[in-house]
Amino acid sequence: MRKIFKLAALTALLIIVILAFASTAFGQGKGRGGGAGGGRGSGNGNGGPPAGVGVDRGLGNASERSGGRSDMGLENASSRSNGKSDAGLERARLASENIRKADRDLEDHPGIPRTLHINANSLRAGYQTALVANPELTFGHYVAATRLAQNLGPRFPNVTRDRILAGLASGRSLGRTLHDLGLNDHQSDDAQKLVKDEIKQAKKMK
Repeated sequence: MRKIFKLAALTALLIIVILAFASTAFGQGKGRGGGAGGGRGSGNGNGGPPAGVGVDRGLGNASERSGGRSDMGLENASSRSNGKSDAGLERARLASENIRKADRDLEDHPGIPRTLHINANSLRAGYQTALVANPELTFGHYVAATRLAQNLGPRFPNVTRDRILAGLASGRSLGRTLHDLGLNDHQSDDAQKLVKDEIKQAKKMK
């Protein structure tokens, strides 16, 4: 009789254990189910990331956090680049316009190269090179600088065409540039008057 009672008790205990395991397994299986079950597969269940959290949201937040500065930086860089581009185009336009005027002057006044003892092609090439540094330089100023250097160089070694052109490029006048190179006001005035007269006579040559 005792054996039967022990066997019944053992059987009942075993059934309870089996039911307990079955219940646990069922609960876990339900928690790991598909999107309809609200588990990890859906991204909305307990233990899963809340909606909107992940790589996409991380990138979005990074963009939001730095967007003001980064977008402004890119815009400013673009603006600076465009500004430089516009300035470069304007310099190129001025240089092109000035070289066309020089071509007309050389065609209309062939005596200018002869007065400077330079052939027309060399004079044009030198002027074109000078325009790279100073697109606003007129052909008349280039011719005057060339002739001033020829006339004054023997007495004033500091007076060279390149130095005169550098003074003009800095915004100084011919007179101020010559003064900075060692000439007094009287010497500067006389030198400029002489060159002006020589160029005027050169333009009359055919």
